[in-house]
Amino acid sequence: MNRFSINIGLRVILLAISIAGAIWLYMHNMQPLSFLLTPMVLLQLYGIYYYLNRINRKLTLFLESIRYEDFSIRFSADNKLGKSFSMLNHQFNEVLEAFRQTRAEKEANLKYIDTIVQHISIGVLSFDTEGKIELINPAAFRLMGIYRLRNIHELKTVHPGLAELLMELPSGNKTLYATRQEQQLSIHAATVRLQGRLVKLISIQNIHSELQKKELEAWQNLTKILRHEIMNSVTPIVSLIGTMQEIVDLDIAPGAQHQEGISDLREALQTVESRSKGIMNFVNAYRDYTTLPQPQFTSVNVKMLITSVGSLFQADMKQAGIQFNVEIDAENLELHADVSQLQMVLINLVKNAMDALEHTSNAGISLKLYQNTIQQVCIEITDNGPGIDEDAMNKIFIPFFTTKKKGSGIGLSLSQQIIQMHGGQLKAISPGTNGNGTTFYILLNT
Repeated sequence: MNRFSINIGLRVILLAISIAGAIWLYMHNMQPLSFLLTPMVLLQLYGIYYYLNRINRKLTLFLESIRYEDFSIRFSADNKLGKSFSMLNHQFNEVLEAFRQTRAEKEANLKYIDTIVQHISIGVLSFDTEGKIELINPAAFRLMGIYRLRNIHELKTVHPGLAELLMELPSGNKTLYATRQEQQLSIHAATVRLQGRLVKLISIQNIHSELQKKELEAWQNLTKILRHEIMNSVTPIVSLIGTMQEIVDLDIAPGAQHQEGISDLREALQTVESRSKGIMNFVNAYRDYTTLPQPQFTSVNVKMLITSVGSLFQADMKQAGIQFNVEIDAENLELHADVSQLQMVLINLVKNAMDALEHTSNAGISLKLYQNTIQQVCIEITDNGPGIDEDAMNKIFIPFFTTKKKGSGIGLSLSQQIIQMHGGQLKAISPGTNGNGTTFYILLNT
């Protein structure tokens, strides 16, 4: 017999004795004493009820633990009451442990998914039918150039038309959106139903760099083909011209009567040879465009990079009468980059700015370093020259295009290629030919 049965038996016996005593006293005309035993009998009845009802209380506590997800409770206080109580407590504890493990796995999975969402380069955001933001990751903030978003309609002031586009984009469809920063965003929409309400999930990916990469590859392939075909055509011409010059000098000139004609022929052959070699040299100049080496990434202090490039031009600027200003608004910025290639880009952009100021009075160039709102390293090279007209602005990064009389049209193309290989962006802004100058922006991720 277990302890629970013994306790019940003892309580019942004590109750029976109390009732029998109360009846005996009543029967022997000792009613006051009989009435004094009545509260004791009632108290014993309540004690038996409370003792027997402990299973219901335990079950209630168990269900409340599940309801409020409090899995720290352990049932063991009445293990000594018998094997059945011990087994019941063991099963309660096993069930609570299973719930605890399930919740821990769920929380771990949610944290894992949240970590992925927060660290992927694709922007992700979700909002309800009223436009209230429920989830947004840092990549979405970076791609849209914002730092806070509580409702999708707040995008109207930053990106006109984007809020309406996101609200109306059907589930499963894709579209493109061009930002004011000339980024091409690929947007995909999906709709899910959570607890009876619709939530739209949006993924945003910047394909501007991919488009630029494809455009760069197309130009490189075209350049390779042109170079190959031109060299194959011009090289035999140069060789034949050399042979023809030998024939003229050795076979025709000694016995010719019209030396003036021979002289004209020599001059013509020399002109053809000179122009042919000029074409060959011109084509060979674009070899770097198709064979630019991969960057050798190291840790680069951007302030030191800007300072070193600025010091290279101090003397030239002073001699040319150009006011040169270097502004550094960010200290201790570090980049993972190829320092020599970045120097090449900066030197090329500053030289272009100097060339643009050839006929400008009170000429000035500013070189600025700062960190923008989306934590990108931004380098600005600004001149107050005549500016670039809209038609030329659309072509300045195209290989072979130049507005200079002696330019090769390769500098900006190479600079853009280098910045793209660093995962950044090179862009230009010019109000036009109104003397408002031109600004080139180098945007790099830290």
